[in-house]
Amino acid sequence: MEAKEFSYGESKPAQCSDAEWALRIQLTHCYRLVDYLGWTEMIFNHISARVAGPENHYLVNPFALNYSEVLPSNLLKVGLDGQLVEPSDYKANPAGFALHSAIHGARADLHCVIHTHTTPISAVTMKKSGFEHNDFYGAQLFGRIGYHDFEGITLFAEEKERMLASLGSKHILVLRNHGVAVCESDIQRAFFLLWTVQRAAEIQSAGRAMGGEDVQLSNEVRQKCADLTGQLIRNDGFAVLFFDAIVRKMLKAQKLI
Repeated sequence: MEAKEFSYGESKPAQCSDAEWALRIQLTHCYRLVDYLGWTEMIFNHISARVAGPENHYLVNPFALNYSEVLPSNLLKVGLDGQLVEPSDYKANPAGFALHSAIHGARADLHCVIHTHTTPISAVTMKKSGFEHNDFYGAQLFGRIGYHDFEGITLFAEEKERMLASLGSKHILVLRNHGVAVCESDIQRAFFLLWTVQRAAEIQSAGRAMGGEDVQLSNEVRQKCADLTGQLIRNDGFAVLFFDAIVRKMLKAQKLI
């Protein structure tokens, strides 16, 4: 069995379409990868994926489960109001609805949203300058980030429009003093974008800790880097190869394949 087809010992329920089951497996891989890489925040935060169809349903993790406990079968299917559209023994975390439902409801081009606040990312979001674009990964994010001022825990529908305005047409939303949401057309692209953001935050945080003056990149070089990585994101093959390779690495390390 190929890693991308590994279903954590589960079989497709009769009522689930092949396409949705494949999406559930892929989203489970993404949750497990975030756990494997140490990017989790206990039982909090969310990764959501839009289910094909006109209903605007999306899949999200059950509240109270660790990311390592997510399975294709226990992912919740919810509507844009955050309510379950299929029965489940679990509830969803309302903190995810304002952010995820806002993006899924407004941006038809974005099918996967990943929200994290790792220590390096949260550290960068505290700085007025945000991401500084002077390292290999940070340069790739030049001009691709929207910034949203902190309004407290993201629970309330009234904040949706302001978050969407802050995101604009971009694919990365920095929630100042909080964390980040990355959004892409599928799970593989979203994970690759998150990995780039995480690496940029790690390097910027380490560089700040070292002291001394940074070598500043020109906007011309930054834009070139951002354009090139944007092309990689749009290339189906690159994101899939990247995602499948790290899924294999994770499953082999955990002796699952």
